[in-house]
Amino acid sequence: MKKELLLVEEMASFENYLIEAVKKYAHTSEELLEAMTYSLSTGGKRFRPLLLLAAVKLGKGSMIDAFPVAAALEWIHTYSLIHDDLPAMDNDDYRRGKLTTHKAFSEATAILAGDALLTAAFNIILDQEDIPANKRVQLAKSLGEASGANGMVAGQMADIQGESASLTFDDVVAIHKKKTGALIEFAVLAGSLIADMSVNASVSLHKYAEHLGLAYQIHNDLKDVVLTEDESGKQANRDQELGKNTYPSLLGLEGAIQKLDDEIAEAEKQIELIRQSDDTKLNLALLDVFIELLEFVKLDQGV
Repeated sequence: MKKELLLVEEMASFENYLIEAVKKYAHTSEELLEAMTYSLSTGGKRFRPLLLLAAVKLGKGSMIDAFPVAAALEWIHTYSLIHDDLPAMDNDDYRRGKLTTHKAFSEATAILAGDALLTAAFNIILDQEDIPANKRVQLAKSLGEASGANGMVAGQMADIQGESASLTFDDVVAIHKKKTGALIEFAVLAGSLIADMSVNASVSLHKYAEHLGLAYQIHNDLKDVVLTEDESGKQANRDQELGKNTYPSLLGLEGAIQKLDDEIAEAEKQIELIRQSDDTKLNLALLDVFIELLEFVKLDQGV
């Protein structure tokens, strides 16, 4: 993977911003702030913020405007992981090789840290006076839809209800479009909006994100099957233990790998459509970043 393409300088600055910015929204409880920053500091690829920042740079938008929205997105993603790891959900002791938040602190503290990150996400967007008010409202509304009862949370609910049930391939795709895909799609939607991207480019980028979101989940399901606990940082074969419907369980290992390859190919097609448009309002060299991002979900690279 060509590291220079993946906005290395911007992401290093963003990493500092992500942790520092949360202090403004949790300055009255030292333990709560500690749990929030711990949860944000356990590693991870920052895949969704990177996607958002790449979309903004593609559209020649402002990084000053992009950072708070990218932070809000990562805070919401992190809150979802905190709650997902709880005993009432997946009951995981480790994530990325480190103790989950409820194990490092307590269940109550973990729940509240997740709640605090969720609510702070909307505050940080609405606090950005350099972004026009109508855009702030649209960004906050879109993030709420992507993360809430019709988006990520709905997908999580359907995933729980589907445990030990016989679901079709289409059922599972519908679940993951909400559970995993919604925030990935928000990343490019937000980036397009911040940068005032053209409709055609925005549509192609959104279709790219749809295929990327499905590829991301297939890749995640495959990792649960092919990686050991030491390699993945969490218990292996956990999905099977929980009775979850996964792409390997529905399609078989080879079928899931083929579906992953197909989704990556479809995502690449959308980027090439943007490249062929020769849109002068876009920094077309940044399209290579979106191709490189697909490396994260290739089985031989991402694992």
